[in-house]
Formats: sequence, C-alpha cells, structure tokens
Amino acid sequence: MTHLSTVAFDIETTGFETTDQVTIIGFDADISSRVFLNVDNRGTPSSLQERLDEELNPSIVLSTHRSETALLQAVTDFVESSLTSQEIKLVAYNGETWNGGFDLPFVRTRLNAHDLKWPFVGLPYIDLMDVIDSRFNTTETSLTAVYDELLGDDLSDLDPFEDSSEAVDAWENSDFEPVVRHNVADVRRTRALMNMAERYCSKSDFSMKSLDPVA
Repeated sequence: MTHLSTVAFDIETTGFETTDQVTIIGFDADISSRVFLNVDNRGTPSSLQERLDEELNPSIVLSTHRSETALLQAVTDFVESSLTSQEIKLVAYNGETWNGGFDLPFVRTRLNAHDLKWPFVGLPYIDLMDVIDSRFNTTETSLTAVYDELLGDDLSDLDPFEDSSEAVDAWENSDFEPVVRHNVADVRRTRALMNMAERYCSKSDFSMKSLDPVA
C-alpha cells in the first residue's frame, strides 16, 4: 500500500436527497488540486481562476461545467486519462465505509440518474474515517474537527465556511469562489490526515478495496 501515492477525493452537493445534485468534485495530490465545478447553466467570474492562482499554494486546476451531467463526464475523462494509469490510491473521509458513507454512494446515485458509467474503474480505495476512528484518540467526528484536533487549523484561512451547509447557500447564489475554496480545503485536509496516518499506522490497519464494478 505504501508505494501508492494518495489522491484525496471530496464532493459538495445541494443536499442529501436522491434528487439533489453534485456541485463540486475535487481531487488533491502532491503537485496540485483538481476541481470540477457545476455552474448549472450560470456564468462564472472570468477572473476566478486567476484569483485562486494568486491565493492558493499549491495551485489548483479549475474547470467549470454547465450541468451535473457535464461535470460527471469530465470527471470520468480525468480519472481515465490521469489517475488509472498511475500508481495511486483514492482516499476519502466518510466517502464509503463498511456500513455507509456519503461521497461514493451519492455519486453512484447521480451517475445512475444520468445513465453514465462508473468512473473509478481500476482504482483502489481507502476510507480514512475508519482508520482515524480506530487508531487515533479523538473526540471529534467531522473531517474539519478531526483535522483541527490532530493537525491544527492551518487551513482556516483557505476555508471560508464553518459548516458544509454554508456551501449550499453560496452555490445557489452563484457565489462560487468560497465553494471552491471550501472543497479544496477539504481535499487537502483529507490528504494531510492520510499522510499522518501512514506515518503511525501499520499496513494492516488500512482497509483497501477495489472500486471496480461487477459488470
């Protein structure tokens, strides 16, 4: 497992219902963050990428997509061209655990709604929440709170929100920059926690699964 590089993964959505949609999907690796933004047929500020380039280090690569369908297809293309050919593992925090999780089940539901194929073929996956819960002494459960507790809040300047629910209101008001910043903060928190866990936990502490579908 340790020879596989970590790519952290996180999504933002409009809610928790089956009819809600994905607003952002973000990935984070050593060199940069890759963010896909669904603008829902609205325009984006022309200077958004430039502002993010000035403020964020490492830099991010941002692409905007007119719909959820277009975003999901772009993510599939990115995974196929940039991730599956590399020796990487996909890591999320409560993305998919043995008894639930959020990100991957939500993505499956929305892919099915649009009759799109599963994008993560060929990628091994680890859910970080299982490791944190079982191998570290923490009093918190959310990604942000656990990160602050174990690593310190050095991403507070990047993340404008106290709670992910604020990202829903911002996105609906076409205030896209703070939503992007929030997502980048979350994927960077996830990767930082994974790097920490690999320093202190044995290989057997990590439960790795294949994301290949049966059919």
